[in-house]
Amino acid sequence: MITIRKGVDRGQANHGWLDARHTFSFANYHHPEHMNFRALRVMNEDRINPGAGFPPHSHQDMEIITYVLEGELAHKDSTGGGGTITPGMVQYMSAGTGVTHSEFNASDENMLHLYQIWLLPDAAGHTPHYEERRIGSARDGGLALVASGDGREGSIKIHQAADLYASVIKQGETLSHKFAPGRYGWLQVAKGGVELPEGSIMQAGDGAKIEGQEAVSFKALADSEILLFDLA
Repeated sequence: MITIRKGVDRGQANHGWLDARHTFSFANYHHPEHMNFRALRVMNEDRINPGAGFPPHSHQDMEIITYVLEGELAHKDSTGGGGTITPGMVQYMSAGTGVTHSEFNASDENMLHLYQIWLLPDAAGHTPHYEERRIGSARDGGLALVASGDGREGSIKIHQAADLYASVIKQGETLSHKFAPGRYGWLQVAKGGVELPEGSIMQAGDGAKIEGQEAVSFKALADSEILLFDLA
């Protein structure tokens, strides 16, 4: 079964400098039917004004992945990690026993558009860790493994039995992914739009939980950017 969560139905928080959309309950947005899906706890789509951002703040026991669609993200944290994340890169921070970090739009002229994703860890108390990786053309026309629980295929190793794939596909291209027995999926359309085999249409901002399916496939209705989670 595939259940679509339309982007227009997400929670919204507009702080002037930040325009955020919350797929799951987050901050002042609470929806008892959309608390999480499996280990996937947060799926925030943020647009941040030039020069604006989040001052130092702390997290604990959360696996945090940031995926930039447009612009430049400047990051610093208490592990000593830091850098500028641009499209084609992925950033990972394991908050573990506790980490403090700041995130800002690195540009004084251009908007920053990103997804920040939180996954529940497999256990509490991991040592905080920061990592960033360039994906680049590996996403083009296929599903590139970005993060995984075992670090295979050069992906970032995270503390959860979850795989994150990213794809950039052109209009008319079709992709599919098979799930092992007992696994679940979440499909997030970051840009463009796709059509599922049964005819359902997903546009940018839409997500879908995938349950009891052997596989999922989709056809790009426009040049699109996709995130796909394979979850325990």
